[in-house]
Amino acid sequence: MCSQGAISDRSRIICRFVWLLLAMVQLQICGCAGKPQAVTPPEHSTIRQKAGQKPYTVDGTRHVPLASSEGFVQEGLASSYGRDFHGRTTSSGEPFDMHAMTAAHKTLPLGVYVKVLHKRSGNEVIVRINDRGPFVRDRIIDLSEGAAKRLGMLQEGIAPVKVTALGWYQGNNQAGQGKYNALSGYDSGVFVLQVAALKNRENAHRYAGDLKLRYGAADVQEAVVGGSTFYRVRMGRFTSLKEAQKAQENYERNGFPGNFIVAVD
Repeated sequence: MCSQGAISDRSRIICRFVWLLLAMVQLQICGCAGKPQAVTPPEHSTIRQKAGQKPYTVDGTRHVPLASSEGFVQEGLASSYGRDFHGRTTSSGEPFDMHAMTAAHKTLPLGVYVKVLHKRSGNEVIVRINDRGPFVRDRIIDLSEGAAKRLGMLQEGIAPVKVTALGWYQGNNQAGQGKYNALSGYDSGVFVLQVAALKNRENAHRYAGDLKLRYGAADVQEAVVGGSTFYRVRMGRFTSLKEAQKAQENYERNGFPGNFIVAVD
């Protein structure tokens, strides 16, 4: 860096100082590079799983995910999805694998395992819920193509099934069978049923008044959607999600088609 010719003592001192400074910087860089950094990145799947437990709305219908899978049994139609969605991000944050043993469900907690029984053939598969859906009326679960193939329903497209929640995977027992642990209890809180969304304020309050006289609890909530004001008519008051689901099914059959559960903050 510096010539060793006829330079002054002052220049020689400056040159030595520069070399010393460069050496110190190099030692500091080497030391930092060799030292592990105490940084623990957040677990991506856990973050997305918590986000996947929040209520969401699809095609005007609000869905409230369950806090627990304990005791969950459901019967209805199963469908499947595969190549068109392969590689896309699921609600759990992981890429969809059409060959994996997974499924989509509207309200079961993400990450839980369920047993799916084909009611005609008796075939069974165990799948993990990692996505939301299916959002087609009367269908209760959407199996990956791999799971649908193993269940024996790919050719027919849809099949009558019984879904039984197993819980969270805890490893295998001595016999090599999977062990599952269900969380206790349904989500506690306050829930109501939304039965209408009207643009006319007077009509909404008149309707809520009639419902209150007939069923004991009803109110109106104002909301702005896409620049338009709607008056949401809600009825009932339930202290558990399970109780609200039973009421929702009953009202669905008795004059309130399309009503859905709303969690009151």
